[in-house]
Amino acid sequence: MDVSIVIVNYNTADLVSNCVDSVYKSKPKAKFEVIIIDNGSDDALSLKKIKKSHPGVKILFNKKNEGYSKANNQGIKMALGKYVWLLNSDTVVKKNALDALFSAAKQRINGGVFGSKLYNADGSVQESCMRFPTQWRAFKQYFLGEKGLLDKYAPKCKDVCEVEALVGASFLITEDALKGVGFLDERFFMYYEDLDYCRRVRTMGLKVYYVPHSEVVHFHGKSGERLVNPENQWRRLIPSAKIYHGRAGFYLFNFIIWAGQKWQSFKNLF
Repeated sequence: MDVSIVIVNYNTADLVSNCVDSVYKSKPKAKFEVIIIDNGSDDALSLKKIKKSHPGVKILFNKKNEGYSKANNQGIKMALGKYVWLLNSDTVVKKNALDALFSAAKQRINGGVFGSKLYNADGSVQESCMRFPTQWRAFKQYFLGEKGLLDKYAPKCKDVCEVEALVGASFLITEDALKGVGFLDERFFMYYEDLDYCRRVRTMGLKVYYVPHSEVVHFHGKSGERLVNPENQWRRLIPSAKIYHGRAGFYLFNFIIWAGQKWQSFKNLF
């Protein structure tokens, strides 16, 4: 088995069905399996319809929402593939998406994580890469005016290129990363688990790559919108941000941003 595709469902059965259909319709040359982890959904029974269309799909049903990281880890533990592709339920893969990731990973023995080029529903390119959010970068952006250091972005590279971190919507983890870094950190219920994993991958000397020839449509936010209303979505970031930065680092990071915004407002008065 070349690649195990892990998809976590939480009340997104219709999206999962579309996602799985798109994988099979893309007809990858790589040998693959699909593993769905249902995280205590109200629509869990709807997933059984997927089995009728694609009998080879494996489905694990959790009694409650175990969190995104833990659910993915459950899928990783079930995986038979050399590589594991964590794929959001709110995605649709285009032709060659899997094979492009698989090919890039095979050709780069120093790779730890490989990510796809993401598109919005309207066809525009979605920002899917990140730089690590450090206090120094916060200072440079908010005090020295170096824009975009803390923002997601889409690389302009036409071929595979190295980046610091990738969003987890399409996240291929190599065998070396699984052996050296291991599983996602289950302290992250949702959010920051991708950023944290990329940081750990790079710490152990492996690299993170963006693969523009692997194209995936990502209906951003659909997989998590039922957890909280859009107005309060930002509040869910706080617990994970504290884990990622450390409690003291979190407050220092946000103080720098707050102070920098005040400083810019003050400068604009003159």
